[in-house]
Amino acid sequence: MNDEVRRASGWPVPRRRSIVELIADGVLDAELAAMAWLLIEARVPIVVGGLARGAGKTTLLEALFDFLPAAVRRIDLAGQAEDFAWLPEAAALGWPPAGPTAASSPPVTPATTYIVAAELSEHLPAYTWGAAARTLARAATVGYGIGATIHADRLEEVHEALRARPVSLTDDELSYLGLVLITRAWREPDGAVRRRVVAAHYARPVGRDEHGHVQRLPPAVIAARDDGSDVLEHFAWGVMPELAIRVGRKAGDLELEQAARAQLLQGLVDAGTTDVEAVRRAILLHRAAAAVGPDHRHVQ
Repeated sequence: MNDEVRRASGWPVPRRRSIVELIADGVLDAELAAMAWLLIEARVPIVVGGLARGAGKTTLLEALFDFLPAAVRRIDLAGQAEDFAWLPEAAALGWPPAGPTAASSPPVTPATTYIVAAELSEHLPAYTWGAAARTLARAATVGYGIGATIHADRLEEVHEALRARPVSLTDDELSYLGLVLITRAWREPDGAVRRRVVAAHYARPVGRDEHGHVQRLPPAVIAARDDGSDVLEHFAWGVMPELAIRVGRKAGDLELEQAARAQLLQGLVDAGTTDVEAVRRAILLHRAAAAVGPDHRHVQ
């Protein structure tokens, strides 16, 4: 839930936390954050699930949105008041037409827009559910980036909630959810609350092979936390070619870029640079250096 929606709903506005601060606190590690950076930068959808209130779903999602390029426009849905009048594809995605589509400046297009729901549920007027949640998810099938949180403790629970009425997504539509992170929170004996990303999944969108045959591949686990060591184990190597295609890179280049971004983020952690604005500047500097070329890349 963004700050404006929280104020309108009478909810307190939490302190913004940077992705580096979350890495420093052990919520996730630099390697997973770097992969999320690459995917979100390419407008790949992201869903953050967590069952308990206070699991840090919104905090994590908002921190990850700092990876969105400046050229990508973020549109926050208006919950139960959302009419999608600004979305050119709304009727084609099944939203009941209520009149002509409103003109938007700049124009809303899949290549330049990321659509965000405060939460996928019916619990508050500011949240998105039913036909609106279905339209949001279907927007991902035509190329829009989407982001949301949801009350779910496992990927299967995310699917169950969105497959059931009144959202009623098909399995093919669920395959476009992109990066799905599952968070958990618990209280330690000393009273401290610990929050962790316990699993990261990549939903592999339905497609066709070179012969035109439909391919439906199950979601891939790209990271999972070992309960004993409290360390994330990483498995993205198994789908790196697919991820590379998704973000428009070669697999080897994607691995190198993920490593470079992980190094940058871990360097900020080690330097104690966790301020939101400082982290945003570091992200912008890295993006600018990458645009110039690897020989000019440096960390400040």
